[in-house]
Amino acid sequence: MILVTGATGFIGSHLVDTPGLRGEPVRALVRRTTLFDKTSVELVRGDLVTGEGLALALRGVDTVIHLAGTTKPLSIGQYYSGNVRATENLARAVVSASAAIGRPIRMVHVSSLAAVGPGPNSTPLTEDAEPHPITHYGKSKLEGERVVRAILPDAVIVRPPAVYGPRDTDVFQILKSINQGMLVQIAGAERYFSTIYVEDLVDGILAAARAPGASGRTYFLSEASVVPWSELVDISARIMGKKVRTVNLPAPVAYAVGYGAEVWARVTRKPSIVSRDKITDMRSPYWICDTRRAKDELGFEAPTKIEEGLERALAWYREAGWLKW
Repeated sequence: MILVTGATGFIGSHLVDTPGLRGEPVRALVRRTTLFDKTSVELVRGDLVTGEGLALALRGVDTVIHLAGTTKPLSIGQYYSGNVRATENLARAVVSASAAIGRPIRMVHVSSLAAVGPGPNSTPLTEDAEPHPITHYGKSKLEGERVVRAILPDAVIVRPPAVYGPRDTDVFQILKSINQGMLVQIAGAERYFSTIYVEDLVDGILAAARAPGASGRTYFLSEASVVPWSELVDISARIMGKKVRTVNLPAPVAYAVGYGAEVWARVTRKPSIVSRDKITDMRSPYWICDTRRAKDELGFEAPTKIEEGLERALAWYREAGWLKW
């Protein structure tokens, strides 16, 4: 039995759909059962921040894949409640459930490259790099990792970089702008980043869940190639047959836009992908991670290159009616 948190989210929905589960029973911890329509998945109602429902959700479980987290809050405090307190509650519940059955339950904690922060140059960061997160999101994800290590030393931590694919609503905003022929970006030199297609990430998570030697280890799960920002724009525009005009915002203007988006989000009570934290992320030129440990220890290599992944993602957006061209 595999317990999945965050099963209603972008990555979680792909995880519970994947053929890679090989018929293994799946249980999802959800806040509202009405948000979930997959009859093949057992549902348990609960809340990670309060701890409600965790004991019941863990009954009979062998593996926990912790995907739930906060990426677009209405306040800074929500980063820490959603990414630290919730993770601590789950880790402590796993310890109790393991003691009750007399054997360890493996926990795979899905963190982020943001927990480490960007690199100083074009050399990919390894898992042993000293963390220096630059945003509240990254700091909260790092605190979540440290909580997991303190409570469950044998847990497996995985750190994906930028994740994209069908159903994503974040990278989609960039693709939507490209589709409209107008892209606003932060002025400055070229930026480089690691990416992973969502179905590849799911395979990597399951590899981490199953590998006996992964206990207590941390892995970057990413496609090995480095993607320049301009290449992502060019590939997407070519697939959609668009000509794109770019507008370069000076950093102070970009931060002002981010602040305005935060204020509007609080007024409307609708979280936004645009924020000052996100501007800080986007200004950093190198978000690149090394994939060799996952290859050597998990046998995992993400096969989907950026062009193929964007073609598949854009085909899904077009078929779903999210984009038209």
